[in-house]
Amino acid sequence: MTDHDTPATSLLKEYGAETTKHSGGTLLTHLQRVEALLVEWGARPVLATAGLCHAFYGTDGLPLVLLELSERDRLSAAVGTEVEELVYFYASCDRKASYPSLAAEDASTVTFRDRFTGESFTPSLQQRRDFAELTVANELDLAKVNASFRERNGAGLLELFTGWAPLLSDAARREVTAVLG
Repeated sequence: MTDHDTPATSLLKEYGAETTKHSGGTLLTHLQRVEALLVEWGARPVLATAGLCHAFYGTDGLPLVLLELSERDRLSAAVGTEVEELVYFYASCDRKASYPSLAAEDASTVTFRDRFTGESFTPSLQQRRDFAELTVANELDLAKVNASFRERNGAGLLELFTGWAPLLSDAARREVTAVLG
C-alpha cells in the first residue's frame, strides 16, 4: 500500500468505503488489510487488487453494495477488466451452493452458482484458486481483528479452508493454521 490514492482507492472513497464501519475500523481499512495479506502471500497483482476491491458488489455474506452491477464499467475503467471480472466472480458466489465442491479433484464435479444470475457453471482451476485465496484472506482478516467473529466462525472456517488446501498457496495454508488452528 502506498500513501497516495490508487484509482481503486479513490473509487472506494468516492463510494463511502472510508466512512463505512466494518470489523477492525472501516470497510476501506479492512479492504487494504486483505490486499496487504495477499501481497504478503505473494499473490499476483491482479489478485491483490481484487482483494482491495472485493466488496464493491457486495457478497453473499455482506449485502452492502458500493457499486451497482449496472456500473461494472466504472470499476473496469479504474482497475482493468481482469481485476473487475475477478471481483464480480467473488461477489457473485452463492456460498451454500458453491463452497462444498470448490476443491473437488474432479473438476467436472465442481459447481459454482452465480447468485446474481442463478446460473451454475464449472470455473477454471485458476478461478477456483483465486477465489479460495481471496476468501481465506478476507475471512482471516476478520478473524484476526474480531475475537467474537473468530469464536463464532473459527472452527467452521478451519474445516472449510482445510478442505480447500489444494487450492491455496503455502503462505495461505500457514496463515490458516496460525490464525484458526
